[in-house]
Amino acid sequence: METKSIMIVGVGGQGSLLASRLLGNVLLAQGYDVKVSEVHGMSQRGGSVVTYVRYGEKVYSPVIEKGEADAVISFELLEASRCLPYLKKGGKLITSTQQIDPMPVITGAMEYPENLVEKLESAGVDVTTVDALSLAEQAGTSKASNVVLMGVLASKMDFPDELWQNALEQCVPPKFLELNKKAFALGRNFV
Repeated sequence: METKSIMIVGVGGQGSLLASRLLGNVLLAQGYDVKVSEVHGMSQRGGSVVTYVRYGEKVYSPVIEKGEADAVISFELLEASRCLPYLKKGGKLITSTQQIDPMPVITGAMEYPENLVEKLESAGVDVTTVDALSLAEQAGTSKASNVVLMGVLASKMDFPDELWQNALEQCVPPKFLELNKKAFALGRNFV
């Protein structure tokens, strides 16, 4: 099997590390060699966070170069746009419609780009947009939008639901487990 590459991108505090742990757990359970690399920008200041997840028979490097990602999972719309060059031809983009103003927008030096969904779709990319924030709130907390997006990803991957449920049980603290299972189900059933 050729090595597959998935990028998980967002803004600091959105839960990309939990998302990468969930995905890595599922892939390991399927018997793949898995490499995960977390790239932090100014994550603690609301900056970009990128996680690379690569899997296959034998993976030698966790790094994803431009044009190599089979999928990009984005927790924020502008981050989806920024990572578009990493997506390979025929790759899939799953993005939340949430918009979080970066520092240049907050300070008034720039404006948040308009019509980003239309621009992504016009780039010829297979785009799935989801209001992950609303679904997470429906599950019980806005903090579960990362797990909603993992549910959307799960609906596009051919892995048994049982593996995803086991991953949730292993990665999520017990007091938040049922809430996250609900968020995952809302994402999985969204598509």
